[in-house]
Amino acid sequence: QVQLVESGGGLVQAGGSLRLSCGASGRTFSSYAMGWFRQAPGKEREFVAGISRSGGSTYYADSVKGRFTISRDNAKNTVYLQMNSLKPEDTAVYYCAANSWATAQSIIRHVDYWGKGTLVTVSS
Repeated sequence: QVQLVESGGGLVQAGGSLRLSCGASGRTFSSYAMGWFRQAPGKEREFVAGISRSGGSTYYADSVKGRFTISRDNAKNTVYLQMNSLKPEDTAVYYCAANSWATAQSIIRHVDYWGKGTLVTVSS
């Protein structure tokens, strides 16, 4: 069992930056591919970014490519999402996710564990 806890959400103006963190407890963190998803009000949850077990490979949704960066620190059992040049349309609850597969893209197809989410609000 893996527990995921997100933090770092908040209110930011358009053009600003935020860094989300997701701490993991339980089984060996480095055994899991990790990712971030988001769900805006009235919309379905969507993939944002994924990272492989080692951190050597990443994958992004087109909507955030070039603005967001996913990274991980396996020694700290933590995955991060650095969000720059934020837009009002980035407003959503952001969820951390994990699976026991290896690749960055695998998180799109399969999630074993979800966090409870952290709210990001971008004002215009």
